[in-house]
Amino acid sequence: MGVSDSEKYASDLDNQSPIGGTPPIGDIELGEGGLKRSLKGRHMQMIAIGGSIGAGLFVGSGSALSSGGPASLIIDFCIIGMMLLLTVNALGELAALYPVAGSFYNYSIRFIDPAWGFAMGWNYAMNWLIVLPFELTTAGITIAFWTDPNNTGTPSINVGVWITIFLLSVVVVNIFGVRGYGEVEFVLGLIKVTAIIGFILLGVIIDCGGVPTDNRGYIGAHYWHEPGAFRNGFKGFCSVFVTASFAFGGTELVGLAAAEAANPRKTIPKATKQVFWRITLFYVISLFLLGLIVPSDNENLSQASGGNTRYSPFVLSFQLAGIKALPSIFNAVITLSVLSVANSCTFAATRTVQALCARGMGPAIGARVDSKGRPYVVLIVTLLFGCLAYINEASTGSTIFTWLLSISGLSNFFTWGSICFAHIRFRKAWAMNGRTTDDLPFAAMFGTIGSWIGLGLNILCLIAQFYVALFPIGGKPNAEAFFESYLAAPVVILFFVGYKLYYRQWSLGVNLSDISIDEGRREVDLDAFRAELEAERAEKATWPWWKRTWDFWM
Repeated sequence: MGVSDSEKYASDLDNQSPIGGTPPIGDIELGEGGLKRSLKGRHMQMIAIGGSIGAGLFVGSGSALSSGGPASLIIDFCIIGMMLLLTVNALGELAALYPVAGSFYNYSIRFIDPAWGFAMGWNYAMNWLIVLPFELTTAGITIAFWTDPNNTGTPSINVGVWITIFLLSVVVVNIFGVRGYGEVEFVLGLIKVTAIIGFILLGVIIDCGGVPTDNRGYIGAHYWHEPGAFRNGFKGFCSVFVTASFAFGGTELVGLAAAEAANPRKTIPKATKQVFWRITLFYVISLFLLGLIVPSDNENLSQASGGNTRYSPFVLSFQLAGIKALPSIFNAVITLSVLSVANSCTFAATRTVQALCARGMGPAIGARVDSKGRPYVVLIVTLLFGCLAYINEASTGSTIFTWLLSISGLSNFFTWGSICFAHIRFRKAWAMNGRTTDDLPFAAMFGTIGSWIGLGLNILCLIAQFYVALFPIGGKPNAEAFFESYLAAPVVILFFVGYKLYYRQWSLGVNLSDISIDEGRREVDLDAFRAELEAERAEKATWPWWKRTWDFWM
């Protein structure tokens, strides 16, 4: 497509979002809805690599190892990891082209159905609003590793004190806006990455019998034979999916941050590609080693959840090897990781709700953004949600909190599945307008086939969790247990149907021929943009094969 195609774009450009034309303020460009585009490449890459690594991996993997065994742990995490790789690629393509606020639900509104987009937006926002107090509580409980070393249940310093300290730290970070979020995630991400690489190296040494204090000697694959590779049969296998989805939750934050990225066309593709290495290195390899050096029948693993870091399989691996100092060091890493996720919760919830309000799908006051690019009204509400962490101080607090968390239990599968389906619909609309993948700033590495596979895997995970919710491990069908595991599904349906009824919109789906595919793009001069892409591709064509391969994956 050349210069002569400019007339073809004219009608779309008449509806062009004004985002791309906003002037820069100093070295920070003003973005959509007053948000600041101050996230640099290093921020985006660290958000992609280690942004959401927290208690789901470091603690929750223990209960997954106990319920499913080491083989189920690896297989399920590989399945979810592959699904996320496909999903984030689809998201990367959309976000590089349309770096708009509230990207996930916006794509659903534009390419699937406004009611479904409304449901996905509030589903995603509620997920993070509820996970925030959970992460604050978890961070507080991790401190009990030191304040209650004998696990008496009465730490020397009440967990409410730590919740207050950690909540205030999140408030301080958000005073500095998106730049504060980016810098904190960069530093904490480096700590997490370093810790996991260190664990992998030490895990190999432990498995080979290289630790003098470990009287087990050479372990090899012994624990895969005794107590065995699988536990609790097919139910055990299915039960690991939700743990894996919780551990991977937040991988999609790269797309949400696109609206505040300085140059999404450059940074989003790089960040998207690095998700592959995050999945492979930080999840698959570390969990494989974990299954080699920690027996799945260890009685402490069944208690590994939330902030019970004394039962973290990573901490247990050091204790079983007789290494004295590392359990405390790694517990500190877990505490920082949980705070990192709490920071991400605040970012994700505020940006999603602000975008919903700006689009008229929430109270108009929630769309307000101050001169520093902070959605201050929504930020205050989100931080107030953090105060729900104090519910756990009540005698019945854990019951209330369990029901709150059940709303977010399946949230990730709905979000990821919607991203894949929105990408499939987008590609169809793109083709209907005579465009090709050559016109995209970044094309998903696996195309629409990858999105179909990703969508299918999300549906299979929902089915697997439905089965486990209906027939729990070691129990009989129970309505309370079912809704504790599957409450997110009826909540999404309620939002979807409620939108249809309120707006009396009875049709299903959007008409792709009515979509203005250039609305929401930052590039105003599409001919110049096309020429820039062609020049970049021509340069890459001259690179040696190893450099092209490196660029494809990195």
